[in-house]
Amino acid sequence: MTTPTALEIMLSSPFTSVEARRHGLDYFDLLRQNVRHASRELYLPGDGEPALTDRVRAHLALTPGAWASHRTSTALHGLWLPDSSSDQSTLHLSKPAHLPRVRRDGVVGHRVRVLPGEVVELGSGILASSPARSWLEMGNELGPVALVALGDQLIRRPRPNFEGRSEPYATKESLAKMLRDHYKMKGVAKCRAALADMRVGADSIPETLLRLCLLAYGFPEPELQIVLRPNDAFSFSTDMGYRNLKIAIQYDGEHHLTDDQRRRDARRDAAFRAAGWVVIIVTADDRNDDFARVRSQLRALFTARAA
Repeated sequence: MTTPTALEIMLSSPFTSVEARRHGLDYFDLLRQNVRHASRELYLPGDGEPALTDRVRAHLALTPGAWASHRTSTALHGLWLPDSSSDQSTLHLSKPAHLPRVRRDGVVGHRVRVLPGEVVELGSGILASSPARSWLEMGNELGPVALVALGDQLIRRPRPNFEGRSEPYATKESLAKMLRDHYKMKGVAKCRAALADMRVGADSIPETLLRLCLLAYGFPEPELQIVLRPNDAFSFSTDMGYRNLKIAIQYDGEHHLTDDQRRRDARRDAAFRAAGWVVIIVTADDRNDDFARVRSQLRALFTARAA
């Protein structure tokens, strides 16, 4: 197996003209390579689209004092964005208000007021707006439902065994303080309204969308993460529901399609039903239909069980 040279490694991801000169390449040498001139002093490999982290790292190398922000930082943190805001062909980079904004091809530059702790360093060495700050920055772009869905992902309790962290990205209290600190920022009023509708306990975007859909159609707000036997540490739980009516609602996403998960789901549902609960299973097909089947089933159950 042939070990790639330093030059081959450089040409496999975005690089700057300074890096090129360091390897002895001038402008005419680069013309003979399989690269594209992306922006001032920035080059991209000619084949395929580089990873977002590589593109951001290269741009930041040319832009002292800047960091990834807005939809770019949101994506770097692995947070959800709706399709309308998920395009990363143009990067968003911010600088403090006392510095000139970034002006280069492929970049939207921002000049912002930023407070300590609102810019973080990612594991890859990239500076980016914190998850909470990214949510605030998206306040001027996202609609009310999307802001709540993104916000729910900030305050949810993570699962350390799967996510490598034990604390949420933010709390409702810390977000409220951030909104007070940036009360003049564009979109802050929308974020304040979204914060009022955010809830701890939504483990996925579909769960938030289902909860908001039920509220929009006049249903009582469901309780989230209902434990069947609260005093039993090993008790099964369901995503949401109505304990007083013994109605459990479970959203089964793609990870529920594995054989092991199906068996766990079957045991969970059997335990709830044995205790007298009705279990409603929700899928992606229901989400695509605005949860019409779920709403119809709930109306019938509310009539029958509330009588």
